[in-house]
Amino acid sequence: MKKLKSFYKKLKHPPITESKWIYPLAIASIVSIFIVFLTTLISPNGTPLIPLPIFVESKLQSLPISAAPPPPRFAYLISGSAGDGGMLKRALQALYHPNNHYVVHLDAESSADERLDLHNFVVNHKIFAKFTNVKMISKANLVTYRGPTMVANTLHAAAILLKEGGEWDWFINLSASDYPLVTQDGEYLIHTFSHIPRDLNFIDHTSDIGWKEFQRAKPIIVDPGLYLNKKSDVFWIRQRRSVPTAFKLFTGSAWTALSRPFIDFCIWGWDNLPRTVLMYYANFISTPEGYFHTVVCNAQEFRNTTVNSDLHYISWDNPPKQHPHYLTLDDMQRMVDSNAPFARKFHQDDPVLDKIDSELLFRGQGMFVPGGWCIGSRENGTDPCSIVGNITFLRPTAGAKRLENLIGSLLSNDNFRSRQCI
Repeated sequence: MKKLKSFYKKLKHPPITESKWIYPLAIASIVSIFIVFLTTLISPNGTPLIPLPIFVESKLQSLPISAAPPPPRFAYLISGSAGDGGMLKRALQALYHPNNHYVVHLDAESSADERLDLHNFVVNHKIFAKFTNVKMISKANLVTYRGPTMVANTLHAAAILLKEGGEWDWFINLSASDYPLVTQDGEYLIHTFSHIPRDLNFIDHTSDIGWKEFQRAKPIIVDPGLYLNKKSDVFWIRQRRSVPTAFKLFTGSAWTALSRPFIDFCIWGWDNLPRTVLMYYANFISTPEGYFHTVVCNAQEFRNTTVNSDLHYISWDNPPKQHPHYLTLDDMQRMVDSNAPFARKFHQDDPVLDKIDSELLFRGQGMFVPGGWCIGSRENGTDPCSIVGNITFLRPTAGAKRLENLIGSLLSNDNFRSRQCI
């Protein structure tokens, strides 16, 4: 925790005297001086020598009281495709906290019935209805990972969150096959992210694009998802292009935790860079692995805010293939040891998810992850979060130390500045 708190300046408080008789004497002296001062401003006939309204109490402003910033809030996009409805609902419940904001999306490849089921789940759930912090993209987008449509969907969700308003500090994109390894309440909020600057962008990135220059940057592709109502794979154009010179290409993980200021920059675009890069990546293979990375590292005001991590535990082949391994019970200890707050990919209803629920999240089947805001009883299998208490009360758990260790390592002198946009 000391490493994280080093980002903030320590407040110095003046010593407090223990002599109680000093306070009445001081107050009486001030009042006497003030009365004498007023008499010097009044002429013998009672007319003020200086207009008295300058002393009217309504003109005075009290000094602000120093206070710690409120706990950070997170905005999530959780997206899935055909058959992912059940996994998406499970992930939403495992990630839910009343102070956060959520956008869920099932792409157009899913059936109308599956999307309707998710819509009813969001609209009819009494907790979601109470806090109105879960939104569903009702007009589904076609999303293909290999093309630009996944980035377009991510920007769509971010724009919805900005339009809806509300306070949030980081935007996190997840798929239905992702799952949290820490609770939202204590581990993720107050004990870790409360102690770091809120302009940091967690994004795994590198400018060493290697083989991707010839297999992804120079080829030109078209994603049919941009203009058709049925999903199909991208197709290739024979002509190739040179690597851009107006900006430097970066690549990395598609899964990020981006700051509110950077999301504002990408959506509102007071600089033309986000739009220029988006147009370039419209014909790029695996756009999600390069768009935000290239924007953040070519924008002068954001390139020094990057933390080189996607905050995930992912099991890859060596060398990595297109997709990572599906995680099972055999991976449980490695997930815990990684200290990561998220992991992927998981099969629907894999037994390892039940183990994560019981040992890391303390969550019952079909329930929310209990936190300080949950004051109901657990008797007879009741969800303690069915009764809501103070949503600002946060309950730390033992897992807070794991995430704290990860963030402390990422922000250390050895890892932070030396791994930014290189």
